[in-house]
Amino acid sequence: DDDVDLEALVNDMNSSFESLYSTCSTQSESASLLQNGQFVRSHIQTSGVAPVQPTSPRQKVRRSQPMHILAVRRLQEEEQQFRTSSLPAIPNPFPELCSPASSPVLSPGSLPQDQPTDKNIIKVCSEDGTSKVVEIPADMTARDLCQLLVYKSHCVDDNSWSLVEYHPHLGLDRSLEDHEHVVQVQSTMASESKFVFRKNYAKYEFFKNPANFFPEQMVAWCQETNGTIPPSQLLQNFLNSSSCPEIQGFLHVKELGRKSWKKLYVFLRRSGLYCSTKGNSKASLLQHLQLLADLEDSNIFSVITSKKLYNAPTDFGFCIKPNKARNETKELRLLCAEDEQSRTCWITAFRLFKYGMLLYQNYKIPRQRKSLLSHFSAPVRSISENSLVAMDFSGRIGRVIDNPAEAQSAAMEEGHAWRKRSQRMNVLGSPSPLHPNALNSVIHRTQPWFHGRIAREDSHRMIIQQGLVDGIFLLRDSQSNPKAFVLTLCHHQKIKHFQILPCEEDGQIFFSLDDGSTKFTDLIQLVEFYQLNRGVLPCKLKHHCTIVAL
Repeated sequence: DDDVDLEALVNDMNSSFESLYSTCSTQSESASLLQNGQFVRSHIQTSGVAPVQPTSPRQKVRRSQPMHILAVRRLQEEEQQFRTSSLPAIPNPFPELCSPASSPVLSPGSLPQDQPTDKNIIKVCSEDGTSKVVEIPADMTARDLCQLLVYKSHCVDDNSWSLVEYHPHLGLDRSLEDHEHVVQVQSTMASESKFVFRKNYAKYEFFKNPANFFPEQMVAWCQETNGTIPPSQLLQNFLNSSSCPEIQGFLHVKELGRKSWKKLYVFLRRSGLYCSTKGNSKASLLQHLQLLADLEDSNIFSVITSKKLYNAPTDFGFCIKPNKARNETKELRLLCAEDEQSRTCWITAFRLFKYGMLLYQNYKIPRQRKSLLSHFSAPVRSISENSLVAMDFSGRIGRVIDNPAEAQSAAMEEGHAWRKRSQRMNVLGSPSPLHPNALNSVIHRTQPWFHGRIAREDSHRMIIQQGLVDGIFLLRDSQSNPKAFVLTLCHHQKIKHFQILPCEEDGQIFFSLDDGSTKFTDLIQLVEFYQLNRGVLPCKLKHHCTIVAL
C-alpha cells in the first residue's frame, strides 16, 4: 500500500502534545486535535494523561484534506517565549543608570521604551528674508524661543528680542508677550501668517517712562470716582485689578462690513472697548455706551500702511482681532488714531488691562536673572549711556570724566591724535586698499547700525517696528548726496534725520554733523562720541536698529 497510516500518526501526535502540556496546568484544556477530520477535546487529569478514545478503522482520511493542528501554533509561541527569556545576559557598561542601581546586566525588560514625543515644527523668519525651522515642545513660551534663537544665531542677549506675529495679507503685526505659548498662538494663525524674529526696545519701556506713554488728557477715572490719576501712581492703578482707570478720546472707527470710517468718542476699560454716538458732554456720552470689542478673547495689532490697505484717514491705525478670526477682514475691529503717541497709548493700555501683573513679571524676571548671573560671569558689553563713559588715562591711574565740557575736549584731543597718526602713515607710501583714507571710508559698512542704501521710508519703518524709544538710531547712505550719510534718530516718538557731511582739512577727509565744528576720521568714531555726548542731537545714541540673519 502507498497510503500513509494517518490514524497512527495523529494518535502519536496527540499523545506527545498531551504529555507536553500535562505538566503545565492540571485544569487547562488541551488543544483541539483533528482525528480523521473531526475535532475532539481531551482533558488533562491530575494523575496523568487521559486515555485517547480509539478511532474506527472504517473511517477514511482524504489525502487532500488539510490538517489544522492548533497545538503546533501554541507550541511555537511557547518556544519563542522560552527563547526570549533565555537570552544571554548583556553586560551593562553603565550599571548606575539601571533600576535597580545594583543590577550589573541589562535585561530585556529594562531597556527604555520609545516614548511618543510631543514636538511641534515652527518656522521663524528674519527681516532680511532668511528663516529657520525649529522643533519645540508644546509648552514653550515666546521668551524661551527667543532665547533659543539668540543662542543659535550668536546674538547678544540684551532682553530686547521679540517674536512677532505677522499677517501680511491683513497688514497686521504684534509682539507676542513673553508668557504666551508659541504653539497655541500658531494654532490661531492662517497659512499665510508667519513669525518674525526682531528687536523691540519699546516692549516694556512704559514701565520706565509711563508719562511718555499715557498723556494726561487721555487717562481718567471711571464714572464711579472723580479726579485724575497722579503720575506717580499711574502704573499702580493699571496693574491693580480693583482700580478703575480708563483711556478715552476720539478715534476713527471703521464700520463692520463697510469701507466708511466714523469719528467716535471711545472708552477703553477692563471690561472692553466702548463707544458713544450721542451727546456732547462726558455725562451724556457715558449714558449711551456701545460695546465695540472684548478684551478677553482678542489681541491688539498695529496696522501697517492703514491708508493704503483700508483707506484710513491716517497711518496710525491699530486693530482688535478676535482669536477665532484667521483671515476674515469682516471680523476685525479697525481703529485709527490722530498721531503715534495716541496709538501707542491705546495699544499699551489694552495690554495692561488684559494681562496686568503678568506684564510686570515678564519685565522683572530677565533683570533679576541678569543680576544673579552678574555675580558669576562678566557682563556682556552693551552700548548704552550707563556702560560707556569718558576716561582720562593721562595720570598714573585712570579716572572717569564727569564734566561734559572736559569730555568733549578729551574727544577733540583724541581726534587730533588720530589725525597726526594718519598723517605719519600718509608719508610712508601711496594710497592702497589698506590706506587709512580708504579704510576710513568703508570701515563703517561692517557695523550693525549701518544699513547702506535704504530709502527714508524704510528707515522709518525699521525704527517703528523696533520701538519708538528715545535714542534708537541707524545710519544709511544719503539719497540726495552720494558722498554724505544720514543719521536717523528717534526722540519723543518722533523720527528725525541728520545729515553727515564729509569735510577736508590738510588733505584728510573727516565727517561732521555740525558743519565741521566736531570732526571725526570715520563714522565709528562719530557714533561712539554721540553715544557718550548729546552734542547737537536731541538725545544720546542708545539703541541701534539691527537685522539678524537666521
